[in-house]
Amino acid sequence: MLAHMVILVDSPLWPAHGRMWSHLVSDRDLGELHAFAARNDIPRRAFDLDHYDVPEESLERLVAAGARRVSAGELTRALIASGLRVRAKDRPAAR
Repeated sequence: MLAHMVILVDSPLWPAHGRMWSHLVSDRDLGELHAFAARNDIPRRAFDLDHYDVPEESLERLVAAGARRVSAGELTRALIASGLRVRAKDRPAAR
């Protein structure tokens, strides 16, 4: 039996470009994450190696679509446990 996959979104704690941002991740599969993002009009350019950056104003819509709202710590722990996390030291140098 396949385990149920979950999309997680954390609270908007990260300021950039004049707004606050959340992270959207999958607890198991990037394909699932990309499909959820596409169904919810999150552009692919918002993907950052292991998560999507989503603006605060999208949060309630994403939760209504099935994302589970969690704390930043819970999101990070789930991403690490999934094996999908890309650590800061493994990210490409800033462009």
